[in-house]
Amino acid sequence: MDNIIFLVLRRMRRPLLTLVAVYAVSVLGLVLIPGQDDQGRPWHMDFFHAFYFISFMSTTIGFGEIPYPFTDAQRAWVTLSIYMTVVAWLYGIGNILSLLQDQAFQQAIRERRFAQRIKRLRDPFYLLCGYGETGMELTRALTDRGQHVVVVDRDPLKVSTIRLQNLRDYVPVLHGDARRPVVLQEAGLQHPLCAGVVALTDDNEVNLKVAITAKLLHPHITVICRADSHDVEANMASFGTDHIIDPFDTFAKHLATALHAPGLYLLQRWLTSRPGSRLDDPVYPPTEGHWIVCGYGRFGKAVFDRLMKERMSITVVEEMPEKTGEPDQGVVQGRGTEAETLLEAGIPEAVGIVAGTDDDADNLSIVMTAKALNPRLFVIARQNQRENDPLFAQVRADMVMHPSTIVAEKIRVLLGTPMLYEFLGLAAYRDHDWACALVSRIAGLVNQRVPEIQEVTLEAASHCAIGEALEREEQVRLREILRDPADRERPLKCIVLLRVNRNNRRLLPGGDEVLELGDRLLLCGTARAFSRLKWNLCHGPTLAYVLTGEEPARGWIWRKWRELRA
Repeated sequence: MDNIIFLVLRRMRRPLLTLVAVYAVSVLGLVLIPGQDDQGRPWHMDFFHAFYFISFMSTTIGFGEIPYPFTDAQRAWVTLSIYMTVVAWLYGIGNILSLLQDQAFQQAIRERRFAQRIKRLRDPFYLLCGYGETGMELTRALTDRGQHVVVVDRDPLKVSTIRLQNLRDYVPVLHGDARRPVVLQEAGLQHPLCAGVVALTDDNEVNLKVAITAKLLHPHITVICRADSHDVEANMASFGTDHIIDPFDTFAKHLATALHAPGLYLLQRWLTSRPGSRLDDPVYPPTEGHWIVCGYGRFGKAVFDRLMKERMSITVVEEMPEKTGEPDQGVVQGRGTEAETLLEAGIPEAVGIVAGTDDDADNLSIVMTAKALNPRLFVIARQNQRENDPLFAQVRADMVMHPSTIVAEKIRVLLGTPMLYEFLGLAAYRDHDWACALVSRIAGLVNQRVPEIQEVTLEAASHCAIGEALEREEQVRLREILRDPADRERPLKCIVLLRVNRNNRRLLPGGDEVLELGDRLLLCGTARAFSRLKWNLCHGPTLAYVLTGEEPARGWIWRKWRELRA
């Protein structure tokens, strides 16, 4: 508000002073110039009547000469005053129109309205800095889950884009530089309902500044940052950033999982992908043989280091090794799009190739050239732009690394179902056969679509039916709440992946386990199953039916009827 007042006063100071001066001179002239009353006697207009006359005269309303007809001297002065006041008003109105079109003034007005809208929020929300491909995917995913988002971005085109998207919930968006603390404060950083800050810009330094600002101004808030530099990651971790996501290192870990336990990697992909999307097919990367890595940038180095830990034979192809550096065994200089370069790197005897440059056209060309020379290759391709989805689908790469998708999926899980990462961490200690068995169970629940993942905490406040039953010390077993309320002999299409009870964590708990208040359950299944599960947890008669097989009488008449029959 102070900025708006300052801009108005600065731009309108001269026009207002001009208007005041013209009015003062015009009024003073009418007061000093003598006139005549209706009897022909000399008469001087007082200041009140003079100001009143100049006011309606300068606005061209024209009520007439008051209180008596003017003399020629008065009319001459009024004629001069007309031109002076009209010019002053035009000057003032022109400055007002110019002020309304001023970019700084419009930005100040938008920030003021935005700040007022944020103050009126009554639900928890996440502050998202940066609305690129990652921010766009994450915003849609969170709003689809019913979570609220506030966006800050310095690109006016992206700010306009978000207003045109068909999102489930209204998303307030502020055009501003997230590096400025005042912008984050206006966006709600210190709002008591701000649940977390997510920094997703394409600049590591901006993400670092956002993380520092968030931790200093709101120390207990959850901060999640994207970073693709190990130095920046170390800096972020030094002051308590909660989650730091490097898409390249994350994919390298996924590749290691696929190499050692393909079933566990497939399980991870099915559970963390966007619900409703098509299920991924299993992949089996070769665990021995010769690999070619094209592009020794951040992604190429992450994959190279991971393959070296697996004791693979690797040849690196890099166009500018003097800029990116090179491994100890050297590089084959080139882009990898030429057959000669790939032949020099040993493409005929290779078992896998990584197209990992920062240019999608080069990566597509590398894949197509490599497949023409060796059709049996296992192909890993890096996709930088979401708009190239149809092109990468046509080359049929075995694994596609899209940085924005990796970051968005991980943050969506962290904010929406944090128990899922607890489950995946425990599942990492299980063997390949265990993962394959669970994958088969999930495939039997869903129709080639990624299942829904939900967390349920058994609380009396949110699940009144089961809360009342457990408070009465009734025994409610896990398999009983997973029965269909329409037919208790039919199980719901969902699986309990993890149960957390008093800090005890159990993977795939058995159906005979007795539930307690405070239990946290991680479930995987269909949306229809979760809708019916909610009836079991929240509706007393429905819970009684799935527990006993008898539906209690709900109305007074039916209760009396049953008493008479009994």
